[in-house]
Amino acid sequence: MDRRSVIKNAGIAGILAAGAAPAVHAQATVRWRLSSSFPKALDTIHGAADVFAKAVKNMTGGKFEISVHAAGEITPPFGVVDAVQQGSIEIAHTAPYYFFGKNDVFALGCSIPFGLNSRQMTAWMYEGNGLKLMREFYAKYNIISFPGGNTGSQMGGWYRKEIKSVADMKGLKFRVGGFAGKVIERMGGVPQNIPGGEIYTALEKGTIDAAEWVGPYDDQKLGFNKVAPFYYYPGWWEGGPQLDFFINQKAFEALPAEYKAIVEAAAATAHTDMQAKYDARNPAALKELVAKGTKLRPFTNDVMALAFKESMALYEELNDKNPDWKKIYADFSKFRAEQNLWFRFTEAKFDTFMQAQKL
Repeated sequence: MDRRSVIKNAGIAGILAAGAAPAVHAQATVRWRLSSSFPKALDTIHGAADVFAKAVKNMTGGKFEISVHAAGEITPPFGVVDAVQQGSIEIAHTAPYYFFGKNDVFALGCSIPFGLNSRQMTAWMYEGNGLKLMREFYAKYNIISFPGGNTGSQMGGWYRKEIKSVADMKGLKFRVGGFAGKVIERMGGVPQNIPGGEIYTALEKGTIDAAEWVGPYDDQKLGFNKVAPFYYYPGWWEGGPQLDFFINQKAFEALPAEYKAIVEAAAATAHTDMQAKYDARNPAALKELVAKGTKLRPFTNDVMALAFKESMALYEELNDKNPDWKKIYADFSKFRAEQNLWFRFTEAKFDTFMQAQKL
C-alpha cells in the first residue's frame, strides 16, 4: 500500500482505519505548551486540555507532545490570549468571553445572554457559519480556534441573600463571567470579573455579594455552598457556553498536514468529552448540595424579563457601533431564530413532558 496515497485520499481517519499510522510517526518531534485559564482542581473544565493533549500524543505515537499548565503557572488566567497572540505559548484553553474587553465579539464565540444552547452552539460552529466567522475575527489576533468543550446550560449562581425581585439586583456585587456583566450592570448590579480560583475567598469575605461559576459539580468542588446559601437558576447568560483552544497561527501553520488533522480530531474529542462529564456528574452533585442545605430558587419573572430586554437593547447598540459584531451577530441571531423554531416542536415539548414524570 502506498502510504502517501492513503494520506492524500483518506485523511487522518483513513490512515488510522487502514492501520497506516507509521506515516504519522515519521514526522518530526513537536513540543508545545498549553496554558489553561482554569485551576487544575476542576477536573471537568481544566481536564478538557488534558484530554486534548493525551489524544494528540496518542495519535502521533508520542511525536507531538503538549504540556498542559494550569491557570497562573506560566500565564495569568486572563493573559492567555496575549500569550498566544505574541507566540510566547503555542496554545491556550479558555472561555473566549473572558476577553470581551478587547472586543465584544469574543463573547459570540462562547456565550451571550439568551443566546444558543450547547447543541445549537455546536451546530452553528460546525454546520453553520460560526467557526468560519469566528476564525476570520480571531485571525486579527494571530489565532486559529477550535471548539474545546461546552458545559451545557449553567446555573444562575450563589447569593448571600435572596433575589425576590428586580429591586434586589440594585447594587449587587456579582462575580459573573465576562460579557454578561454588561447586562447585569444595565440591571443595576455591579459586575466583578474574577478568576475561578479566587471566587470563594471574595464571597466568603463579603467582597462580593454573589457569584456564578458553572454548575453543581464544579461549584461543589469550589465550596460556594459554604458561604452563600441561595442557588439560583437558570444561568440565562450561559445557555451553552463553548470553550476554545486558541492556537498561534504561525505555530499551527508550521505543522505538517497530518498533525493539523490530529489537532482538529483531538479538539473534537475534548469538546464532546467535557459536556458528557458535566451531564453525567451534575445531577448527583445537585442532590448532595440540596441535602447539605442549599436553597434552590428560580429567578423571578421580572428579573428574567428585564434581563432579556436589556440584552436585546445591548445587542442593538453594539450593531450600531461595532462592525465586527454586526456582521457576526446577524448570522448568529438568524441561526438562533431557526433553531428555536425547531426546538419548540421537538426538544422543548419532549423535555417538558419527561421532566414532569416521576421516573
